[in-house]
Amino acid sequence: MKFTVSVVIPVFNEEGNLLELARRLIEILTTLKTSWEIILVDDGSNDKSPIIIDRLAKENKYISALHLTRNFGQTAALAAGIDQAKGDLIITLDADLQNDSADIPLLIDRLDESGADIVSGWRKDRQDPKLRSLFSRAANWLISKTTATHLHDIGCTLKVYRKEVFSNLPLYGEMHRFIPALAIAQGFKVIEVPVKHFPRQSGISKYGFSRTIKVLLDLLTVKFLASFQTKPIYVFGSSGLILVFLGMLSGLFVVIRRLFFDGVWVSPMMFVTILLFIVGVQFILMGFLAEIQIRTWFESSGKKPYQIKRITN
Repeated sequence: MKFTVSVVIPVFNEEGNLLELARRLIEILTTLKTSWEIILVDDGSNDKSPIIIDRLAKENKYISALHLTRNFGQTAALAAGIDQAKGDLIITLDADLQNDSADIPLLIDRLDESGADIVSGWRKDRQDPKLRSLFSRAANWLISKTTATHLHDIGCTLKVYRKEVFSNLPLYGEMHRFIPALAIAQGFKVIEVPVKHFPRQSGISKYGFSRTIKVLLDLLTVKFLASFQTKPIYVFGSSGLILVFLGMLSGLFVVIRRLFFDGVWVSPMMFVTILLFIVGVQFILMGFLAEIQIRTWFESSGKKPYQIKRITN
């Protein structure tokens, strides 16, 4: 089966890897016997990366260089490249040469054979520092449990997507690593394939503790979007009802203590009761406001609360 392929690569300070990356990609993509393009997205690099990707684009008509005005982050760079992509299949890849370009035909074949919408790479034998690998495994476990996305390596950038996956999938924050979770929530099929992984040879890693915090916050967002995007009253309303119920229990305790144990009305428990009632009611009202906003957004934007995969005849 023939495909038109777009390879989207975010670039941030990777001057030592870009020429070899382009050479390997061109060598592999030429074997696909189908039309292809490479989109290199410079995410505000402050080394020679912008000059190198411009040179590559001038030397090869199938390479495009896209420059962002500043460093927006990997997700924004991927989103910019995906928006410009013309292929039926979109392949995402890091510029650090740690993934093997030779795995691309394997992922495309598995996409065709399985009928999946996304094939995600699994760095089964990961060649990163032990501490980083440990944090990555912990993050994968947490994301898997929270979003019911059963992948070993959700953070691997090497993935193949059918273009329709992105038709109703906004990307921001650090959301690129959660694309499989968001896609599964919309009914797309995701599979995982082991891929090769190599130690970084040039440049420095862009991953640090600050990104871990961002990922955790985005995980909360993904969980909310996947489970409650079209019914926010469920999360706000249920929380509000629980708080009101706890307020009723604490109020009942105050009444019983006053009537049967000669307690006082004005006490810390009375203030706890009032606080629980007020916060509970506010949560319920927030749920109502969120419901109104969701309905307004869907109706004004023309978006639907569903995703059609295929229509036959």
